[in-house]
Amino acid sequence: MSLFFDEQWFDAHLRAAGLSRSDVATALGLSPSQIEDLWKDQRELRAQDVRILAALIGAPPAEVAARAGISTPVPREQGSDAAALAERMEQMEKLLIEIRDLVRKLATSR
Repeated sequence: MSLFFDEQWFDAHLRAAGLSRSDVATALGLSPSQIEDLWKDQRELRAQDVRILAALIGAPPAEVAARAGISTPVPREQGSDAAALAERMEQMEKLLIEIRDLVRKLATSR
């Protein structure tokens, strides 16, 4: 993990992908001066920025986050979020059924 933004690594990967810092600015919806702040380690990348930048340069998001500096968040995999949400929804549905059954039982016991 880099302590600071690894400017050389990012520039090399952009060159290899045939892209420029201007392309990064466009993809992230930032101004060129904001991109320069990233490269000078004066602005932090957000998890969604890491995901977009990783896709641009063809590198794993975890490596992009590691090369972007010590406090850069690694984005979660989107598929795992959906699976976790589906599992949680199933658990909640079971709990609601249990609550409904308890309410019915209480209502009929009076």
